[in-house]
Amino acid sequence: MPFEFVPQKIKDVILVKPKVFGDNRGFFLESYKKTDFYNNGICVEFNQDNHSRSTAHVLRGLHYQEKPYAQAKLVRCSRGRIYDVAVDIRPESETFGQYVKVELSEENKQMLFIPEGFAHGFVVLSDEAELLYKASGEYAPQADRGILWCDKDINIDWEIDFEPILSDKDSKQPALKEAIK
Repeated sequence: MPFEFVPQKIKDVILVKPKVFGDNRGFFLESYKKTDFYNNGICVEFNQDNHSRSTAHVLRGLHYQEKPYAQAKLVRCSRGRIYDVAVDIRPESETFGQYVKVELSEENKQMLFIPEGFAHGFVVLSDEAELLYKASGEYAPQADRGILWCDKDINIDWEIDFEPILSDKDSKQPALKEAIK
């Protein structure tokens, strides 16, 4: 199998480690194969692909879309290095308000599967980073929401020693308690 699927501390969040075939010419990997993903519990139809580039110290998030436009995501860092974060915002979940954080990079080539019901964000640890991610739903501006990246109740350890660069929108997001009622 060209993937290893590693369950994370929150149910349904899965770190995906692709098998990388490399030699003196470079490398090859499969970044998605529907049958392998479905056979390992990731039964999602992806409908939109996104690509973002960010400079050093940029923090994007925490973003999500409200139902019925909620999105599952498969996130990969193809250039640079990031901490990728998924926060459980499912009120009925026993892990509500908890998060998973993983390092994704061009070196480790790992991906994070984030199911619907999670807010997503990342911080750039390298000079520049590019993310490629699949989303199960199309972007719906009317359902676009967010949670403050530094919400004290979530208490994400971003492991950074710098002031992150934020968009105006991300710096003004509500706390989890106000966003999800």
